[in-house]
Amino acid sequence: MSLKRASLTFLSSLLVVSIATQFIVPSQPCLKYLTDLSSIITSSPIISTVIKYYLGDHPHDHHHHHHKKAKDSICDSFPPDFPPPDTNTTSIFCVDQSGCCNFTTVQSAVDAVGNFSQKRTIIWINSGIYFEKVMVPRTKPNITFQGQGLGSTAIVWNDTANSSHGTFYSGSVQVFSNNFIAKNISFMNVAPMPSPGDVGAQAVAIRIAGDQAAFWGCGFFGAQDTLHDDRGRHYFRDCFIQGSIDFIFGDGRSLYENCQLISIASPVPVGQKSIDGAVTAHGRASKDENTGFSFVNCSIGGTGRIWLGRAWRPFSRVVFAYTTMTDIITPEGWNDFNDVTRDQTIFYGEYMCSGAGANMTLRAPYVQRLNDSQASPFLNSSYIDGDQWLQPFL
Repeated sequence: MSLKRASLTFLSSLLVVSIATQFIVPSQPCLKYLTDLSSIITSSPIISTVIKYYLGDHPHDHHHHHHKKAKDSICDSFPPDFPPPDTNTTSIFCVDQSGCCNFTTVQSAVDAVGNFSQKRTIIWINSGIYFEKVMVPRTKPNITFQGQGLGSTAIVWNDTANSSHGTFYSGSVQVFSNNFIAKNISFMNVAPMPSPGDVGAQAVAIRIAGDQAAFWGCGFFGAQDTLHDDRGRHYFRDCFIQGSIDFIFGDGRSLYENCQLISIASPVPVGQKSIDGAVTAHGRASKDENTGFSFVNCSIGGTGRIWLGRAWRPFSRVVFAYTTMTDIITPEGWNDFNDVTRDQTIFYGEYMCSGAGANMTLRAPYVQRLNDSQASPFLNSSYIDGDQWLQPFL
């Protein structure tokens, strides 16, 4: 997906947030324009379905005989032998909103997984928008969410820090188990986009708090605090991450490869120097914690004027390598959370980055221009001990 196309996607997503969560009902011509726009720029049902859902066009509100006709037609297209029987190492659960599978919600499939099962349970999720809050408890390791494409399958909710009694609990999806995998699926929080400084408006799309988690070709859509990379070793590849303020935050030890990071912070008028967003807010609290975010071969674009990161906690650690940055990155690049005592303990490094936002001439004094040996530990999956647990995408 090109950056231009990505920007249009996020503009459409932002319009959805405004409509869906502030109860603004547009005119029919406006709705048709937004729906057509989303189809044109994403070839995806996600945005238009969210719009229709929040305007009251709920699939389960249809009359029974219409639903049955659609169900029969849809289910006829399913292979007769799907899902296949269990093997010694794998079980496959099937989720489909129309009732073609054993489960119509993602949470019901998660609930059916045996506690502490040593098998990998693949929860195959058909195309569609799943309006539910999902929690994978610590007792359910080795689960895979297998979607049909980040533009076709999404789990969506709209909790905020206020509504859920804390940012950490606001995630549309919350994963506490180890060895979680997600492929080709999006996680969305469509709560209202907050302004900088708003209290209680943080809204997480997913919280990942288990160890050894991997995300392949996934989308993460939100504004402030989109992706709560809470704790544990995590891997993200070919993912699409949208937000405005601290939209990747937490104390995980995580490697992001070939990911697109898109800011939807408000554009800053020409001549103003205000900063209204940040990509990361890493939360390492002591030098003894082996945590930090590493971004390799990624791209950063979108709108606003933003920092690469700010020091949520005193030993915050983030590295960007071989990453393309547009001019939305402010010249100083980083922020110490307005606490100069953190300048001696944070670790913010850049290595072989490119683009207008990668100019390090005016970077904050504590930012490090890494040499080859300094950058080397952060550049591949050895940073997260991937040789011990990370399996190739299959």
